[in-house]
Amino acid sequence: GTISPFPCALQVLRDSLDTRCKCHGVSGSCSVRTCWKGLPDLGEIASDLKSRYLAALRVTHRLVGPRKQLIPKEGDARPVTEMDLVYLINSPDYCTPNPQLGSLGTQDRPCNRNSVGSDSCDLLCCGRGYNTYTEEVQERCHCRYRWCCSVVCRRCRRSLDRHVCK
Repeated sequence: GTISPFPCALQVLRDSLDTRCKCHGVSGSCSVRTCWKGLPDLGEIASDLKSRYLAALRVTHRLVGPRKQLIPKEGDARPVTEMDLVYLINSPDYCTPNPQLGSLGTQDRPCNRNSVGSDSCDLLCCGRGYNTYTEEVQERCHCRYRWCCSVVCRRCRRSLDRHVCK
C-alpha cells in the first residue's frame, strides 16, 4: 500500500512547538510568568513540509523476519528515517487525460502567464504552450457611500487577458 504523509506532518507540528512566555507584575517586573506551547507561523510549517516533500525518497519493501522494512529504491540514497516522506511508486503524468485515474489533463486549464509558481503557464501546460484571449467583464466601479446607509456604484467594462493551456 501507499504510505501516508500524515505521521510526518504531525511530527513536524510536534517538533515546531516552542515555549512562549508572558510576564506579569508591577511595571513589567515579571514577578509572575505565564508560559505556553505555541506553533510558529503557518508559512514556516508549510515550508518545512514542502522541503520534506521535495526530498522524498522512493522506497521498496524488504522482508526482515516477519516484518516489512522500507529501504531506498536507489542503492546510493541515504537511509530512511521516520521523519522522511517516502513513496512506493512515481506519481502518474497528470498532463494528459487518464480516465482510470480520474485525471482530466491540463488542456484548457486557466494559467497565470506572469507566475513562476504552481499556477504558471510553463508548469501547468506541460510544455505545450498556451492560448491567450481577451474577455470583457463588467464590474462595480466608482462606488460611493450615500448617507444613510447605502453604497452606490456604477457598472464599468474592462478587458481582461485570459490564458489557457493548449
